[in-house]
Amino acid sequence: MITAAQLRAARVLLGVDQRQLAELSGLSVPTIQRMEASETMVRGNVDSLVKLITALEAAGIELIDEGAASSAEGRWVRLKINSGSAKTYLDNQIENKASSGTRRRT
Repeated sequence: MITAAQLRAARVLLGVDQRQLAELSGLSVPTIQRMEASETMVRGNVDSLVKLITALEAAGIELIDEGAASSAEGRWVRLKINSGSAKTYLDNQIENKASSGTRRRT
């Protein structure tokens, strides 16, 4: 599970906007907006949640559940790799998705 606050924090850590996160996760911008507007736990269908969490983890985000080993209480996010590497990864992913969408069928 992921909270709306975790989602917003993860996006800020990665330095991406809602549109870029939507592209990375294969979701629509309105879906990302609805998820971030949730009061507590992000709601959505299982497929959308899996896509979102998979994209965040691939970009270097570690989601820390409540009760997990941590120096503080509550839910948190942590960037697993340095921000330069995360930014390079995200730029490459966005570029790859953009170029695959413009390829012609033969």
